[in-house]
Amino acid sequence: MNKSNKQISRKNNQENLLNKIPVLNEDIQWKSDDDGKVTVYIENSGFYNRLAQKLFKKPRLTQIHLDDIGSFIWLCIDGKRDIMDIGRLLEKRYKEKANPLYERLAKYIQMLEGYRFISFI
Repeated sequence: MNKSNKQISRKNNQENLLNKIPVLNEDIQWKSDDDGKVTVYIENSGFYNRLAQKLFKKPRLTQIHLDDIGSFIWLCIDGKRDIMDIGRLLEKRYKEKANPLYERLAKYIQMLEGYRFISFI
């Protein structure tokens, strides 16, 4: 595949992603504080994690604190909005701070999916 075909393929993948509707994984625990900052809690389970908890006093739950933009995106994921809609809301709220908008949003959504924090309907 030559360079222009790769660019077209990447663009098509991004366009397809923008039409998808993300939903939060119901098994993931999270909370939002009064400022809208989201904290995601991940349970450290499995043999090696239990061993580390006992031997090295590692926590049972890992806390992931999302930044302003990450928290905003997380709270926009409601199972009704597609990625394009979330991008519009992000642009309206954060303006230039969110740019390059759809490239960053697509990468963030792919990361959330990779960690199984979200899926698509």
